[in-house]
Amino acid sequence: MSSFNAYLFFDGTAAQAMPFYKKVLGGKLEVMTYAQMPGAEADKLSATSAARVMHACLSFDHGVLMASDDMEGKPYDPMKGFSLTLNYDEVPEAERVFNALAEGGTVTMPLAKTFWAERFGMFTDRFGTPWMVNAGMSKPA
Repeated sequence: MSSFNAYLFFDGTAAQAMPFYKKVLGGKLEVMTYAQMPGAEADKLSATSAARVMHACLSFDHGVLMASDDMEGKPYDPMKGFSLTLNYDEVPEAERVFNALAEGGTVTMPLAKTFWAERFGMFTDRFGTPWMVNAGMSKPA
């Protein structure tokens, strides 16, 4: 069996972002900080580096979302050139997820009817992650 998953890189906000995604999407979240990493010498890490997320994995109904923080002091290049996409059969669930994830972010296209779906919308969340949400997608002819 093979799978395709997304892996996000944050600049010190993964510890806030991943529990937020779990709250909205559900599922099981596992998080390991750099201080918890096997072989880590936590006393040699700054408090900021020790608290950063080395690896997080959220397994939920629609897939797996993984993430980590870049190391402290490493130049961070914000997320761009992609969108995480969620597809829902039912409009109410898509609206709930869209509204929850978009809160505090920037909506670039409000949820609306399109020629391919009952609802489609785009936004970048408060953590800088770009998303697209579809609901009731039309079947290709």
